Amino acid sequence: MDKFIINGGNTLKGTIKIGGSKNAALALMPATLLASGKYQFDNIPDLRDISTMSKLLEMMGVDTEKHNQILSINTFRVNKFEAPYEQVKKMRASIYVLGPLVARYGYAKVSLPGGCAWGPRPVNLHIEGVRKLGAKIEIDQGYIVAKAKKLKGARITFDVSSVGATGNVMMAAVLAKGTSVIENAAIEPEIIALAEFLVKMGAQINGIGTTRLEIEGVDALHPVNEAMIPDRIEAGTFLVAAALTGGKIKIENCNPSHITSLLTKLEEAGSKLQIGTDWIKIQSPKIPKPVDVTTAVYPGFPTDMQAQWLSLMSVAKGSSVIIDTIYFDRFKHVPELIRLGANIELNRNTAMVKGVKQLKAAKVMSTDLRASASLVLAGLVAKGKTEVLRVYHLDRGYERLEKKLQSLGAKIRRVSGKEY
Repeated sequence: MDKFIINGGNTLKGTIKIGGSKNAALALMPATLLASGKYQFDNIPDLRDISTMSKLLEMMGVDTEKHNQILSINTFRVNKFEAPYEQVKKMRASIYVLGPLVARYGYAKVSLPGGCAWGPRPVNLHIEGVRKLGAKIEIDQGYIVAKAKKLKGARITFDVSSVGATGNVMMAAVLAKGTSVIENAAIEPEIIALAEFLVKMGAQINGIGTTRLEIEGVDALHPVNEAMIPDRIEAGTFLVAAALTGGKIKIENCNPSHITSLLTKLEEAGSKLQIGTDWIKIQSPKIPKPVDVTTAVYPGFPTDMQAQWLSLMSVAKGSSVIIDTIYFDRFKHVPELIRLGANIELNRNTAMVKGVKQLKAAKVMSTDLRASASLVLAGLVAKGKTEVLRVYHLDRGYERLEKKLQSLGAKIRRVSGKEY
């Protein structure tokens, strides 16, 4: 297993390009199961999660081929409708194949998912949504088994807004007979990207970008090409990295409208921002101001930026409170940040942070994707040599993170497991 070695203290300066959205790609790739043919996706990042989804589709008979940022998918020969545990355990987004498979082929056998190590992330909303569309569903030896001769339109109201469940049910509903209505639908950019992709394929969806989706089922869809939206969490991570180090950077190939809540908080923390249509410049003070944050569903402050923000507040001049209302137990990075000298008191889903003048290097261990990012960011300002272990978590969602940070002046390098 690889690790990062970081010598903290350098100010980040320069320009980088943000890659395509991991979470959008993981939704659009299974959508290709809805219609036989050839697809081409552009602006696809080189990530472990993308490879995992490609392998899962290949196990069903799909042909995939990736060259640089272009991913080609051919769904002519789909002949297996099962997503086995051995593959699904690597990534929770694998459950996205449930809706398309049962809608198109009338059968799906999907292992209950795995993925990040933190906390319960139930899939009951996915199951109940597809069940309301007429599928008969059983849980058998750790597998979701869904059957339906033909899905039928229905009204689905989610108790809580769920990106994954909204995407899964939407993909199932586009081929159902009749009208479906999804209430309390997620409105994240990745869901909008999926809905617009389905419309290009021939789906009839009204209310895109709102919490109420009305879907008129169609008999068939057709393959199309699509470019992936920018990754808003990668953009946010680099902006926080600049704020941590008192840096001055420009990020390109981003969509500022996707991260307005984060931009507001960065300005409150003392950073000066210049914002264009697809770029952001940030200039940050040496010491950030303390700013409280409460995560919320989009367009609120994203839970996927909570860990990075906690690292920033660890060196702020004063005290702050970070509350995660999305995932109550998403704080496994806190003990590791404390090892780096942070002063954090955790009470259930609330972290109370007293900023310190200096973090100090230590050996820390990654536990999940965004927690890993927070440890790398903290290492950028910690005095001495920080080692971040198990960076395979990072490779799931950040494309060549160490290379991009190096281009901005960070002293960070990857050491392969064979070297230590």
